[in-house]
Amino acid sequence: MLRLTDFIIDCPDTMKLAAFYSGVMELPVKEGSNEHWAGIQFGEIELAFIQVEDYRAPQWPDSEHPKQFHLDFEVDDIEAEQRRVLALGATLQRDCIGPDGYGFRVYADPIGHPFCLCRNKGVIWTDQGLIWPKRD
Repeated sequence: MLRLTDFIIDCPDTMKLAAFYSGVMELPVKEGSNEHWAGIQFGEIELAFIQVEDYRAPQWPDSEHPKQFHLDFEVDDIEAEQRRVLALGATLQRDCIGPDGYGFRVYADPIGHPFCLCRNKGVIWTDQGLIWPKRD
């Protein structure tokens, strides 16, 4: 059996990036986090940040400094979430929201990693999590 336990992001300042994503996800930075390794636990997965010497930030969409990963966050109110992530230090890179209000926006976190706020048509929000529409 195989289980994904960690998603690890290289960065120059673990605590700064952990604080950013802690604010984005509204979850605490794990106790014991430090300048070498910081984490945020959500469910069975830990989003972790590891310090890397001579870190080179991605310059999305530039292929010379390509993205190393990106995170998608499904949101129920993209305008409210955009205000929140911008206030936390994100920068808007591209807006792909259609006239119907669905689509995604690409942002960069404070050190250049891209992430998206997504609003997908047909997603239902429940206390137990998201229910995704059936695909044909």
